[in-house]
Amino acid sequence: MEQLHAWTEDPRAAIQLQKALAPRVIREDRLPASVDLIAGVDVGFEPLDPKRNARVDPAAPSLTRAVIVVMEYPSLRVVEQVLHRQPTTMPYIPGLLSFRELPAILEAYACLEHRPDLLMVDGMGIAHPRRMGIATHLGLWLDKPSIGVGKSRLCGRHTDVPDVKGAMVPLIDKGEEVGRVMRSREGVKPLYISQGHRISLETACDWVRACLTRYKLPEPTRQADRLASRRTREGVLMREARSEGQNQA
Repeated sequence: MEQLHAWTEDPRAAIQLQKALAPRVIREDRLPASVDLIAGVDVGFEPLDPKRNARVDPAAPSLTRAVIVVMEYPSLRVVEQVLHRQPTTMPYIPGLLSFRELPAILEAYACLEHRPDLLMVDGMGIAHPRRMGIATHLGLWLDKPSIGVGKSRLCGRHTDVPDVKGAMVPLIDKGEEVGRVMRSREGVKPLYISQGHRISLETACDWVRACLTRYKLPEPTRQADRLASRRTREGVLMREARSEGQNQA
């Protein structure tokens, strides 16, 4: 896997990298002729010391848990799941999420036996102050079509979304439509959908709708979220990728 750039933990340098990368993003459809495998991507965190709660004590050293779930389309049958853990080296800084989470995601991706045709990422695509959310950054690094599926708004404004499944309104930032706010299920908060890389906004929304079942999240990111947030026993994983020096399960 070719390295797009060197990683930095300096926020100012990270912002400059985002600005330099943003013009390279492809915002039109460049998908393969047939999308047969879709990957859901999500990241969670766990304390290095089980006695310390990372939510209560943000300064507690933690492990980054990067999860990728690959599913067949249109059956949405899971064909592979990978979990990679590594020490967290960068604090949470709004707008710089990819510099905290992407190194672990890339390690997980390197362990996949099935390479997806399309990536759905828990987070933002171009719906980001510098148009370089984690879904865009990942898509650009891998040169893969990617979609950002966010649970909350990072930037922009929108009108109220009708409480009807499938309803959408534009997400506007600085006069530009950077995403759509989608009601994926009646009676729940909407999702923030944005294109990541090599895909148009219309097509990104079509794919999210195509992967919705009876839950709020589209199935690829829902499955990844369950594993990243430790709501599913790790024993269900087909394979676990661990940090260098540890054995694979």
